[in-house]
Amino acid sequence: MNLNEDLSSLSTEELRQRVDVAVAQIVNPARVKEQLVEQLKTQIRDLEMFISFIQDEVGSPLQTGSGHCECKASGKTGNCSCRTGSSRPPPGNSKTKAEDMKRVRETGLHLMRRVLAVLQIFAVSQFGCATGQIPQTLWQRDQADRDYSPLLKRLEVSVDRVKQLALRHQAHDHFSSSAGLQDLSLGGKDELTMAVRKELTVAVRDLLAHGLYASSPGMSLVMAPIACLLPAFSSAPEAMHPWELFVKYYHAKNGRAYVESPARKLSQSFALPVMGGTVVTPKQSLLTAIHVVLTEHDPFKRSADSELKALVCMALNEQRLVSWVNLICKSGSLIEPHYQPWSYMAHTGFESALNLLSRLSSLKFSLPVDLAVRQLKNIKDAF
Repeated sequence: MNLNEDLSSLSTEELRQRVDVAVAQIVNPARVKEQLVEQLKTQIRDLEMFISFIQDEVGSPLQTGSGHCECKASGKTGNCSCRTGSSRPPPGNSKTKAEDMKRVRETGLHLMRRVLAVLQIFAVSQFGCATGQIPQTLWQRDQADRDYSPLLKRLEVSVDRVKQLALRHQAHDHFSSSAGLQDLSLGGKDELTMAVRKELTVAVRDLLAHGLYASSPGMSLVMAPIACLLPAFSSAPEAMHPWELFVKYYHAKNGRAYVESPARKLSQSFALPVMGGTVVTPKQSLLTAIHVVLTEHDPFKRSADSELKALVCMALNEQRLVSWVNLICKSGSLIEPHYQPWSYMAHTGFESALNLLSRLSSLKFSLPVDLAVRQLKNIKDAF
């Protein structure tokens, strides 16, 4: 209000109107901002639903083993026959539909980016919420938690210990075989197994878990531009176990279809090489290993830790630990949506950890893979 003018000359009604106008100038912007934030929340939910819809539409033509039913009406009654697995749509139609869905997905994502760009401009212009002003607590941890050097040091210590035990065990086996002796003591082997499962695997797990989170398809797109407007969404994301990375890789590469292909099943039944003795690639061996772990551990509801330990043991047995972990690290579709920018994976590409793990590549291991389910399998077989 302009206090320089003579307010005493105003009537009571005029003075009340002046006060109402002044109060409205203070209150109305706050109300408008609150309404806009609610509208933005609604738009975010709509975007998430639309993204999920696009992903479902794209994924549906690629599903395998779906059932197919044919019904033919005959008079008042109808005869129906259903087949599962064997029915497939014509190759041309399936390919055309997949291409159409791909175009729909690309168009939808393009529209999404345009909408988000508008939201970003709106947020900056209306609320002064630029990228640099996003709350520092958003998806962040304390500086001490971001320091990955202790995790890297722990990995180095565990690698050296496993290497030392493996060399000692191999030397002992060589001495026993050359002397014609039968080693009845399993203490050294058990010590090596425990070092791999409880030290090496845990160190690899913790380093892979640094900055790893379970991303949401919708919120990963809409969070950054307007994070400062939505305090309810500014909490830290849910952590994700590194084993889930391997499972996601398995599903993304159609691991089940590869492992359960008729050619592979036939070759396994007769112990014959697949594809006429073609060398198995690291990708193929990793998909097979993940399938074996899932098949043996999931029926007994084993933890993600147990499954990761089994995979690491299998990788050491096949001398493929570095190549298998490297496949995960080089998979951009997994790394980008699941790792924080400050994570060890995003910051270094896991290179130094792979160099440490390569110290074990030349060693031969014979570690038990089913240690977590062996007793349960024996009980099941007994009944």
